[in-house]
Amino acid sequence: MNELKLSIEQIDPAVLWGPNNDHFEIIKKQYPKLKLVARGSEVKVLGDENELAIFREKFDHLVQHVEKFENLNVNDVERILGARVTAPKEGETAPDKFASSEVLVFGPNGIMVRARTPNQHRMVDSLSKNDILFAIGPAGTGKTYTAVALAVKALKNKEIKRIILTRPAVEAGENLGFLPGDLKEKIDPYLRPLYDALDDMIPAEKLKLYLENRTIEIAPLAFMRGRTLDNCFVILDEAQNATDMQLKMFLTRMGPSAKFIVTGDVTQIDLPKKQQSGLYTALRILTDIKGIDIVYLSGEDVVRHKLVKRILEAYGDIQ
Repeated sequence: MNELKLSIEQIDPAVLWGPNNDHFEIIKKQYPKLKLVARGSEVKVLGDENELAIFREKFDHLVQHVEKFENLNVNDVERILGARVTAPKEGETAPDKFASSEVLVFGPNGIMVRARTPNQHRMVDSLSKNDILFAIGPAGTGKTYTAVALAVKALKNKEIKRIILTRPAVEAGENLGFLPGDLKEKIDPYLRPLYDALDDMIPAEKLKLYLENRTIEIAPLAFMRGRTLDNCFVILDEAQNATDMQLKMFLTRMGPSAKFIVTGDVTQIDLPKKQQSGLYTALRILTDIKGIDIVYLSGEDVVRHKLVKRILEAYGDIQ
């Protein structure tokens, strides 16, 4: 059995190992064939030489992250360690599709936004080959976040001139009149998730400028009627709350040089009971059209708190 000694004196061990040693436990589970012993500023690892080589590379990435950003969370640990594979043969490099995947956007405060699950990767790959993409899945699977990241990437690379983000304001309905403020102030709460995603990817001052000069536009779906959306990246979020006519109206706004992503969760429809979701119809009749693709995300793609996946599984059991 081989032994590897690593020093972490340059960082705070409490940040590396996490509250209640949560990060340490994740690392141990990721490398069950190794024995890890952490004492103060030294880490001792016992195990097979090939396993130790894989571990050392990943551990160095964890330490570098803490050195650079002075913080580390569970998502960072899982992203950096990536999906485990069998140990490579001598002379081979261990594959790690998540840690090595392309960073879509470098956001403020060192945030690196990238596809982190197989189906999020499929979204990225699909959009490079298709102009309309449907991303369908439950809450927490990163479908909207990944879509916004792709839009911001296209804007930064000057592939498009504008980003348009839209949602049906179904929950508002006639109650809009009872909310305080002008129309924008009434609508904004329903579009908040889109703002939250943008906050992670664009510095505050630049985002404010983009919103003011309409480089980035966030508006209810009803505001798309009669427009031609060209040379832009358009995302329709919460599409399960669009009717047949609304979804048809939206998709036919597409100009010659545009990319569309439609995201939705068919298990969370807020339309009146007698009104069918237009998303069902679209998924049925648009399946075989070249240039349109559909990616289905599942509980395996959940990137929120680990309990979200269990909650989705529990609700699935009673439906």
